[in-house]
Amino acid sequence: MRSILHSNKIKKVVIAGGGTAGWVAAAALSKQLGKLIDVTLVESDQIGTVGVGEATIPPMRVFHSLLGIDEQEFMRATEATFKLGISFKNWGQIGDQYFHPFGTTGQGSFLAEFQHFYLHGKSRGVNSPFSEYCLEAQAAKSNKFATSKTNSINYAYHLDATRYAHYLRKFSEARGLVRIEGKIQHVQQHANNDIKALILESGQIIEGDLFIDCTGFLALLIEKTLKIGYEDWTHWLPCDSAIPVQTASVGPAVPYVTCTAHSAGWQWHIPLQHRVGNGLVYCSEFMSDDDAKQTLLKNINGKTLTEPRTIKYKTGRRKAFWSNNCIALGLSSGFVEPLESTSIYLFMNGIVRLMKMFPFNGINPELIAEYNKQSIDEIENVRDFIILHYHVTTRDDSEFWRYCKNMSIPDSLSHRIEMFKENATVFLNDREMFRLESWTHVMFGQGITPRSYHAIFSTMADTELTAHLANIRSTIANVVNKLPNHAEFVQHYCKAVE
Repeated sequence: MRSILHSNKIKKVVIAGGGTAGWVAAAALSKQLGKLIDVTLVESDQIGTVGVGEATIPPMRVFHSLLGIDEQEFMRATEATFKLGISFKNWGQIGDQYFHPFGTTGQGSFLAEFQHFYLHGKSRGVNSPFSEYCLEAQAAKSNKFATSKTNSINYAYHLDATRYAHYLRKFSEARGLVRIEGKIQHVQQHANNDIKALILESGQIIEGDLFIDCTGFLALLIEKTLKIGYEDWTHWLPCDSAIPVQTASVGPAVPYVTCTAHSAGWQWHIPLQHRVGNGLVYCSEFMSDDDAKQTLLKNINGKTLTEPRTIKYKTGRRKAFWSNNCIALGLSSGFVEPLESTSIYLFMNGIVRLMKMFPFNGINPELIAEYNKQSIDEIENVRDFIILHYHVTTRDDSEFWRYCKNMSIPDSLSHRIEMFKENATVFLNDREMFRLESWTHVMFGQGITPRSYHAIFSTMADTELTAHLANIRSTIANVVNKLPNHAEFVQHYCKAVE
């Protein structure tokens, strides 16, 4: 980290770039700090956005609560549906299927989490699937959903990313944010390398005290200007290409994403109210762009509404997220493929982290160091969780899967896997996005069978054990039976205008 000190009070924040990341930052700053600072966003209508990610995870609801966003209004504006988790097909081996739900699973004890109870039940002949102990998994399986004060369903959303950015733009401008149309031609710096101003093609000069880089993969400020460097994770996450395409809906929207593995990557299916988001993620070393496009088009239903386009990327992160008076947010900060729908959350958390640490009285190296540490810890925990899906597999039907199965992995992930293999223990680091149940469902789903488990539940009589596990399952089944159909609930709760 450079030894710097920007002692001036921070009065004007300039966001370079729009898209989802830019408008998330704009909405948060204008709502929470708008009376203390001036916020300006610079974007060009000539520059398109990647806009691939259309699925989210539950912490997004916390962010919306912070901003006071009305859920029904937001969902109508973005043609959103509800998401209870992800259905994974063909990951552990061809023909396999498991579900990663968002909610809690079963009920453990102070000394041992539920997976130990579940494993002891299996040893005594109770062979019900792990997912039957999770309300969200069973609701998704039955295509049921409802929000109410009487149930504790944990959920996220499927949404139209472009419409979401438009929604946040209106939200931000209503709270005083200034949007300037224009393409950035040059970045002007102070003598100490701090960014002084953005120079637009029109000649307009946009000065600021703090700059947020939301220029996507271009990383115009953090990389092109400050040259911070990039840590490449391609050796762990070899997929480097994606082809998205939208299709017309051919049936009711289900409350989950489907991720189906293929010979060189995976395909997504995300149902919105009036259409479906589809796409193929693949490694160009093992599949050509033309083959990928054909594979995608052969495995979608409904009329295509957009032309498939190829997006190239490199998984990894910037060596620092905050340098000088510039913070990278969104794709400019790095990229972890969208397998677990983490992108929007990462930049939401990034802007919340900035607001908590906001340098009203000036920037100092200690503040930058702490922001970077927290940001790096967070994205590396996400990285490990994504690598888990690829590495823990028995697939050997293609060169791609043989590589993933045999590749070296980060020590941090190896430690987690070995702890679970040995005694079913899930180890969590600080600032974890994915909690106990997420790791447990994926490790079970990918085919890990622990060698042992905690003995605390072995003192239960078999009849008591069986009855208790059956009671958990029946309680969940009774709740699911009373829930309405997901698509019908969406129509009643937040129907969008087509």
